[in-house]
Amino acid sequence: MPLWARQGSRWCGLLKAARAAEFPGSLRDRSSTAQACRGFASLALLPSRNDVLLWRWQGCRHVSVGSCSPPHSAKDGSFSSESNLPSPVKQEQAKAETLPDLNAEILYEDWDDIPPSSALEEISEEEAVQIIAEPLLPLQSSTLRDYVDHSETLAKLVHLGVDLSQVEKRQKAGQLLLTLDFEKDIRKILLFLKDVGVEDNQLGSFLTKNPYILAEDLEALETRVAYLKSKKFGKAEIAQMVSRAPYLLLFSVERLDNRLGFFKNELGLSVKKTKDLVIRLPRLLTGKLEPVKENLQVCQIELGFQPNEIQQIVYRTPKILTASKKKLKQTFDYLHNIMGIPHHMLTRFPQVFNSKLLRIKERHMFLMFLGRAQYDPAQPSYISLDQLVSLPDEVFCTEIAKASMQDFEKFLKTL
Repeated sequence: MPLWARQGSRWCGLLKAARAAEFPGSLRDRSSTAQACRGFASLALLPSRNDVLLWRWQGCRHVSVGSCSPPHSAKDGSFSSESNLPSPVKQEQAKAETLPDLNAEILYEDWDDIPPSSALEEISEEEAVQIIAEPLLPLQSSTLRDYVDHSETLAKLVHLGVDLSQVEKRQKAGQLLLTLDFEKDIRKILLFLKDVGVEDNQLGSFLTKNPYILAEDLEALETRVAYLKSKKFGKAEIAQMVSRAPYLLLFSVERLDNRLGFFKNELGLSVKKTKDLVIRLPRLLTGKLEPVKENLQVCQIELGFQPNEIQQIVYRTPKILTASKKKLKQTFDYLHNIMGIPHHMLTRFPQVFNSKLLRIKERHMFLMFLGRAQYDPAQPSYISLDQLVSLPDEVFCTEIAKASMQDFEKFLKTL
């Protein structure tokens, strides 16, 4: 006998035994059991799973419209196609088991009043005008201005007064700002700068010149400030130095210490004078040392100043260390060789090297024209170099040249 037939016979035997144990002596039960066996045999003959599913679905349709469960059993335990319920209950049950026809129109009414529109559906001009499209973030741009509307960080920096057009000129500064979060990365640096002494109205200018400080570790910045305090720099002096030299706090403690030691030893200054020097020109701590060394050599070798004279010149006028070598030599040549000013006089008034050479020439030539060019303190009508270069034109004309401003302007036109 085939395997499927043996399995069907076995299941029929089990079913008969169960029925006999529960309802003995019932002919109707034996008939039902036989029908079940024949049904199982027909089920076993089905060739595929899809046919089984089709058979189960058709069977459910014969039972009821709303449910796939078998009919209720009667009190005597037999499966009956008729119900023993009263007629009114049968009618109510029939109504409950009857489902409405679920067509597309009813579904649309239940889910939404209007079906979803298609992307290809035409709309009116009035509806089109009301559509607001968000601007796209540019994938690549040469200016930070294109990112301001998309970046809260950039927008707040602009509000602080940061000039993004200048920041983007600095190497990789623009990319840095785009990677920073204002609340997480920038706010703590701003609070630190304010604590150091940078005024609120100076923060924008400070960050424009040095945006890189926003990426510095806060603990490292605090360590550098603590070092300056250990060297007896006061809070106001540190604030002045940081404001005038925005890159100062980017330098490590070791580098700051080396710079201070260089100026102290190279110029032979005391600790106090070295501090005064860098307070007045803090860029000495952040700039390159090569130009400083070259200017010191120019003063000693080419201009002929003695070491003690150079010390006095530099201490009184620190900018001479960072001045252009060409301008420095041209100014000295005119003062010393044309005007006849000796070295010791130039040492007493070194601020003359910070003046424009054209201004020195114009005023000296006007005094020569008037016969009042006298720079020797031992002679009458002496004119100091400080008066020659520092006074405004009107004061210079009336008090030094003893002439009117109109006379000075007419003389300049003849040059």
